[in-house]
Amino acid sequence: MKNLKNRITNFLNTKLGFFAFAVILCWIKTYLIYLTKFNLGVHGSMQAFLLLLNPIPTTLLLLGIAIYMKGRKSYVYMIIIDLITATWLFANILYYREFSDFLTLTLMKGSSSVSNNLGKSILGIIKPTDFLAFIDILILVILLAAKIIKIDISKLNKRIPTTITAIAVVAFGINLTLAQQDRSGLLTRTFDNNYIVKYLGLNSFSVYDAAKAAKTSAVKANADSSDMNTVKNYINNNRLPSNVQYTGVAKGKNVFIIHLESFQQFLIDFKWDNQEVTPNINKLYHSKSTLSFDNFFNQVGQGKTADAELMLENSLFGLPEGAAMVTDGTSNTFQAAPAILGQRGYTTASFHGDVPSFWNRDNTYKSWGYDYFFSSKYYKDKKDYNIGYGMKDKIFLRDAANYVQQLPQPFYAKLITVTNHYPYLLDKKNQTIQKTNTGDSTVDGYVQTAHYLDQAVGEFMDWLQATGLDKKSVVIFYGDHYGISANHKKAVAKLLNKKDFDNFDNAQFQRVPFMIHMNGLQGGINHTYGGEIDVLPTILNLLGVKNDDTIQFGTDLLAPKRSEVVAFRNGDFVAPDFTKVNGTYYYTKTGETVGSLTPEQQQKVEQMSNRVDTELSLSDKVITGDLLRFYKPKGFQKVVKKDYSYNKNKSLKRLRKQNHLKKNSIMMQNHDKSLMNLYHTDAPELTKQGG
Repeated sequence: MKNLKNRITNFLNTKLGFFAFAVILCWIKTYLIYLTKFNLGVHGSMQAFLLLLNPIPTTLLLLGIAIYMKGRKSYVYMIIIDLITATWLFANILYYREFSDFLTLTLMKGSSSVSNNLGKSILGIIKPTDFLAFIDILILVILLAAKIIKIDISKLNKRIPTTITAIAVVAFGINLTLAQQDRSGLLTRTFDNNYIVKYLGLNSFSVYDAAKAAKTSAVKANADSSDMNTVKNYINNNRLPSNVQYTGVAKGKNVFIIHLESFQQFLIDFKWDNQEVTPNINKLYHSKSTLSFDNFFNQVGQGKTADAELMLENSLFGLPEGAAMVTDGTSNTFQAAPAILGQRGYTTASFHGDVPSFWNRDNTYKSWGYDYFFSSKYYKDKKDYNIGYGMKDKIFLRDAANYVQQLPQPFYAKLITVTNHYPYLLDKKNQTIQKTNTGDSTVDGYVQTAHYLDQAVGEFMDWLQATGLDKKSVVIFYGDHYGISANHKKAVAKLLNKKDFDNFDNAQFQRVPFMIHMNGLQGGINHTYGGEIDVLPTILNLLGVKNDDTIQFGTDLLAPKRSEVVAFRNGDFVAPDFTKVNGTYYYTKTGETVGSLTPEQQQKVEQMSNRVDTELSLSDKVITGDLLRFYKPKGFQKVVKKDYSYNKNKSLKRLRKQNHLKKNSIMMQNHDKSLMNLYHTDAPELTKQGG
């Protein structure tokens, strides 16, 4: 035993021995983090084996670089390389915790557009065990500093580092071959980053992601009009006629889009502490003048809110990596709702209580054809007016109403709320419902911010009624994405009083509200399955806008015989009969895993999967190739971005000029007198000043 100990000690005191020890520590650490920090959906012995194997090739390859160095440099470079990979692993642990995805190059390129107010979010995400990502480095540094392991400055035979590199390459080849056998088309057809990490590891995913980003850039440069033909043919072959019963029922009406931040369907009629969490939205949901959809799903990817906006106003899916609004919003050609309606006499405006650069809105909105963008620059700024990601909803909606009353009619106005956003912070003076008691800090504050959002919506709707705008408008509410991610399953199970909360439950949990409210509308609760991709064609039909030659991947939610397969960004889907999650099929009605399929069922699920993959792929091509520059629907005029400016002074001057020219805003119809005296709020920040 003593001889064995001496041999091990002597080996560790060699450069090769230290390298081997560093590789083993990094491998074990990475594997344990894969198991405990990520939800990779490992099924079967082969996937379990590949998860164990995949850290080894890249660890050998990266740390092996240091073996080529001479003397002490070899040890220094080994520590530095290990520190870089550990930092990358740590960053992904934090990002994955809230977004169930991994960091990509595209996402990081756009980080300047989304980094505002992230400090509190990050502090709320970090757990002490996350720092285990650096445990191997700490061990190595301590052993070297204490001289328990001595630095070996002797030269290695040149064949040794070359052999290590060769072993790493061969090991990766074996890993990739086995992975491709278990998951056909792993690198060519997958839409889920979890698959790449599960099979090949985080470092390999990063290389794959960088190569994919470079390829995407080349695709745009090489795209031409012929690439549009495939997309156009698919759209035309799958286009369905809209529901004629609802065609034009909102023609000439103002359109309000109320963006309910992080608002999930389960909040509808949900009670906590014997109190309705969202009484105002509940009332709207059940109104006879509201079309409500109880099987409407968010379909966002990494872009979250940005993806939701993209789908809502373009009927194009978000990208598999990053946010298209950030990567392509400035340069691409779009045929979005603001441009479509703006060319039909609508005044178009978006309202958001945060900085204009968030998600690159100040540039993307010009590409979409928004006449006005009322960002945080347009509102009074006081310290207690803001929380988290911008203005508190009650203050924001009240201040936004001041500009709404000045918009020439008809108008298309999107109002983006933000208070109900992670990490669900709310000051005590605005808390009017108790936190839930799941013990999860991310989950427990959710009902408080949702309740506050609901109160703000109620105040805004009261103002619409007081001014008469409710009779002249159609008001559309939608939840942009989930508020509670899949990393909080235990807390969600407790919140919903369920024994368990599995992957199937989480897929169903992606329901968000979609409601169309208008006086005289034939409402009710509609059970069709749909998602955010379907909003634009639905709205256009209600407004009576011809929509038979556009490039849109959604269908009118009210159309008869429509496909009810709802695609998720990672290639999964949900439909009335089958749900697909991580390659596993479930019966949607029961949640039971599908065993052996009949030939008819097998054909059906394959058709569903093919449809989802095809539409995601074609939509990606439209964006990455900027293909809409090669196609123009009849009567549509290409948006000229330089014609738009969101400079406050210029915008307000232009708004006043339009007001006096058209004389049909509600304020001008009120003899150019403000109607803000009709807006009532109990926001403590405002009531102190007389509201």
